[in-house]
Amino acid sequence: MMKKKIISASKASLVLLLCQMLSALDVPLDSKLLEELSQPPTITQQSPKDYIVDPRENIVIQCEAKGKPPPSFSWTRNGTHFDIDKDAQVTMKPNSGTLVINIMNGGKAEAYEGVYQCTARNERGAAISNNIVIRPSRSPLWTKEKLEPNQVREGDSLVLHCRPPVGLPPPIIFWMDNAFQRLPQSERVSQGLNGDLYFSNVQPEDTREDYICYARFNHTQTIQQKQPISVKVFSTKPVTERQPVLLTPTGSTSTKVELRGNVLLLECIAAGLPTPVIRWIKEGGELPANRTFFENFKKTLKIVDVSEADSGNYKCIARNTLGSAHHVISVTVKAAPYWITAPRNLVLSPGEDGTLICRANGNPKPDISWLANGVPIAIAPEDPSRKVDGDTIIFSQVQERSSAVYQCNASNEYGYLLANAFVNVLAEPPRILTAANKLYQVIADSPALLDCAYFGSPKPEIEWFKGVKGSILRGNEYVFHDNGTLEIPVAQKDSSGTYTCVARNELGKIQNEVQLEVKDPTMIIKQPEYKVIQRYGQVSFECIIKHDSTLLPTVIWLKDNGELPGDERFLVGKDNLTIMNVTDKDDGTYTCIVNTTLDSVSASAVLTVVAAPPTPAIIYARPNPPFDLELTGQLERSVELSWVPGDENNSPITNFVIEYEDGLHEPGVWHHQTEVPGTQTTVQLKLSPYVNYSFRVIAVNEIGRSQPSEPSEQYLTKSANPDENPPNVQGIGSEPDNLVITWESLTGFQSNGPGLQYKVSWRQKDVDDEWTSVIVANVSKYIVSGTPTFVPYEIKVQALNDLGYAPEPSEVIGHSGEDLPMVAPGNVQVHVINSTLAKVHWDTVPLKTVRGHLQGYKVYYWKVQSLSRRSKRHVEKKILTFRGNKTFGMLPGLEPYSSYKLNVRVVNGKGEGPASPDKVFKTPEGVPSSPSFLKITNPTLDSLTLEWGSPTHPNGVLTSYILKFQPINNTHELGPLVEIRIPANESSLILKNLNYSTRYKFYFNAQTSVGSGSQITEEAVTIMDEAMASRQVDIATQGWFIGLMCAVALLILILLIVCFIRRNKGGKYPVKEKEDAHADPEIQPMKEDDGTFGEYSDAEDHKPLKKGSRTPSDRTVKKEDSDDSLVDYGEGVNGQFNEDGSFIGQYSGKKEKEPAEGNESSEAPSPVNAMNSFV
Repeated sequence: MMKKKIISASKASLVLLLCQMLSALDVPLDSKLLEELSQPPTITQQSPKDYIVDPRENIVIQCEAKGKPPPSFSWTRNGTHFDIDKDAQVTMKPNSGTLVINIMNGGKAEAYEGVYQCTARNERGAAISNNIVIRPSRSPLWTKEKLEPNQVREGDSLVLHCRPPVGLPPPIIFWMDNAFQRLPQSERVSQGLNGDLYFSNVQPEDTREDYICYARFNHTQTIQQKQPISVKVFSTKPVTERQPVLLTPTGSTSTKVELRGNVLLLECIAAGLPTPVIRWIKEGGELPANRTFFENFKKTLKIVDVSEADSGNYKCIARNTLGSAHHVISVTVKAAPYWITAPRNLVLSPGEDGTLICRANGNPKPDISWLANGVPIAIAPEDPSRKVDGDTIIFSQVQERSSAVYQCNASNEYGYLLANAFVNVLAEPPRILTAANKLYQVIADSPALLDCAYFGSPKPEIEWFKGVKGSILRGNEYVFHDNGTLEIPVAQKDSSGTYTCVARNELGKIQNEVQLEVKDPTMIIKQPEYKVIQRYGQVSFECIIKHDSTLLPTVIWLKDNGELPGDERFLVGKDNLTIMNVTDKDDGTYTCIVNTTLDSVSASAVLTVVAAPPTPAIIYARPNPPFDLELTGQLERSVELSWVPGDENNSPITNFVIEYEDGLHEPGVWHHQTEVPGTQTTVQLKLSPYVNYSFRVIAVNEIGRSQPSEPSEQYLTKSANPDENPPNVQGIGSEPDNLVITWESLTGFQSNGPGLQYKVSWRQKDVDDEWTSVIVANVSKYIVSGTPTFVPYEIKVQALNDLGYAPEPSEVIGHSGEDLPMVAPGNVQVHVINSTLAKVHWDTVPLKTVRGHLQGYKVYYWKVQSLSRRSKRHVEKKILTFRGNKTFGMLPGLEPYSSYKLNVRVVNGKGEGPASPDKVFKTPEGVPSSPSFLKITNPTLDSLTLEWGSPTHPNGVLTSYILKFQPINNTHELGPLVEIRIPANESSLILKNLNYSTRYKFYFNAQTSVGSGSQITEEAVTIMDEAMASRQVDIATQGWFIGLMCAVALLILILLIVCFIRRNKGGKYPVKEKEDAHADPEIQPMKEDDGTFGEYSDAEDHKPLKKGSRTPSDRTVKKEDSDDSLVDYGEGVNGQFNEDGSFIGQYSGKKEKEPAEGNESSEAPSPVNAMNSFV
């Protein structure tokens, strides 16, 4: 039986496995296919060009490559063949080109210094690595020197020279004292880029004998120390103030050369009293925004990611109250070669054409040279199919023997670039890589994506068929993607069935079948409803669903978007949720979620819990406070507390809460100690050392908590070592060269004794270094300076007091400070999916260049212009952030038929890295918006004039307008529909030969080549025939009609006069007579204080009736309560009371609007109001 693999087509990623670039092919990354196809070698991994190695460890020179057949490897050293078989210390890893030089077993690293290059070769060509320069790191000792004490007059400048030994790589310099504490630096005292310590002016507090310069060699993890330098400052009165003089650089001008992409560091340090302030400017321009930083108290100007535009003259100005000094640094930015277009692998079919392009830039402009299989192309074997034209190799009519690996070398005096790109000539019949008989399942009205991944050389043509003998699929209801995928944008039930994909080229043909099943959507046909329930009642929510019979739904109930409480009162049925014995905590929103393997739906309802009516028979209250607290059995870490409960006030005591006060550390503040059941009146309490305890007890019942008891006697426990270490230890750098260690300080209660301090320890992770420790006072932060940028550290913080240390703390991992990312994402590509959606791809940046925690990537994109209007306008850039190490993202909400630009930047905790080069892409045409207006003017007997405005958003090139119209008869039935197509350049139209005195409905929309836009509708009427209009009779001018109206008006006037007289008499009306005959002793008289009646209530007043009222809560008078209901005389109870208490609702209709509460009118109704009640 045929097995089917089930996947969800709506979740299937649309991976572009195959795309045709010019006339070249891309080979899909299908493991089975790659094993079968021949391929020239490709270098996949190699060591850096400048490779500094640790002389104490084995040297590993990496060279990994792939190819079919697997390549063999060879090496050159200093330009000549390196025979590794003749050197016992050198081995090559199996199935690899990586060399391992055994230094730890007697070898000398210095003996293997040199330039190495790897070659990977198979029958289709040879790829070569970069020239890898191997140099062992060096950390020499400081030369011995005799240092004389420095005696300096107060206010003079001073420079303490470091002059560290020359190492490889150069060391990191920092100044510390004998206690290994970083020397404080400021605007007055700071370290220069060369490591020297500069004093703009010395002060008496600068006198000390332990100015020590340290050089840290990170590669070998060693630190060298210079002899301590002594400084003695002698005072002279008065101290002479001086204007600024530059200590470094000297002279008035200097030059600086920096390479593109590097960090430019310029420094100015000045002497003077008062201490000078440094300011930086760029002559003839502005300092670059977002890339300029000031360090070392503005003495150092730092510009990151410099380019040729940053060349120029930079001036530093040192100023104090006595004057200023300045220095101009002329900066020239050169550039090592960098890629504009690196050559890319080329897969061709026999007889096809192609090109390899190698374009690079630099300053000075680099020279481009080509190699074939590692040999200069000028002396390589000739190939009649290739022609070299500067930075381009042109291939024409290639054959299988034309396969080779070509190297492009771009070099200038500052460096070189080397790229391998192969030409692989393949002749392959079509292959379909998608599994046979794959089953796709989707929900109706959603997209379906059926895959047909393929490969062949020449590139095959793809066709789709439905059914075993169906015809080829065409039309707007299908989308055919370049990678072979068939998309059905809106799948229906009749879309289910077998689909066949056929791939063919001149070497053969192959087909594959897949199955599509379209399921009915899941629906909630009866949703849960809002409920109000009394406390301790029962409530039920319904959730009845309808779903496809082949899908198995699961129903989940949530409360306030979280799980239901784990309580047996909640009963989940097949299609309902029942809550028994409802409490106040059950108040909230309940959601029913229905999930299948293909879709999910949900519905919510709110439950409101209200109090049950109180029973006034028993009065419940909070308990009285406990009393007679007593401490017994006092020990170092425990004590027994007992008490006498107070009155429980008709509600049993459920538990007692014991609280304590620490009179030594936090007097007046009470903390929770423990709770015990309400039947218990003694408790054994655990105590902490070095605390002056007082206790109090609070009783709790269902009504609430009692007042606290009176405090017990005090009990002071003895001191001891700390029991715990500070929590929340973290290591996060605030600057690129520091590590800020923080923790949460212990409280006085946790200190267990006097003299609380912390031992802070740290060491760099994975370096096998010793711990560095320092003991600090009772603080919560310590800063380690001079760290490498963003490296992991092991950190621990231990508490101690006058009696000793806490237990050994656990270690946490922190990181030194982050810096801005160094490089931009590369290989940015944009795939336009439709007119409003695009997908952007990029290559991830190397993690070592992120220099921090990778937070994600930001895509900046903006509209350049609309292709239909050709007018540029400034549009604010939009930003989308994609979290994590993603390599793609979707750009929604684009405008059709427009030109856009975008760039991508990597983001870490410090900020954003440089932007990738702007990428331009265009969106295709879409359907237009509706026309901006449609006006119908100049109606005649048989014609109407239509005028319209073009769409506000054409979203493409308008091809025409579509006008549809139809007549509407007197019963609002629509007549036949007429359609007219109008050229796109027209803005008005006269419709003729219409019927007179007829209403027409018009539907109007615009079209582009994509389709029709939304329509605008309007109605208009042609005018009436004059002859017919003259036969119409105006009924208002007829005598009989006028007479009838006068009679009606007279009758109404008589009725109004009778009503007015009867109402003003008061008391003589049916309701009053019946009330007098059936007097009710419970009816209260009018209250004298507010003039209101005790029995009747305004119908719109939502307040409860006053005490003594017989009117029920729904404000109707029940018939059984009184045989004579007010309803018998008026329209409901919405009547009024007159000044004398007479009811007038029996004559007047309901009030249109009730008067505001408390402002009812006491006047008799006017005849006008009475007239309104009759009309």
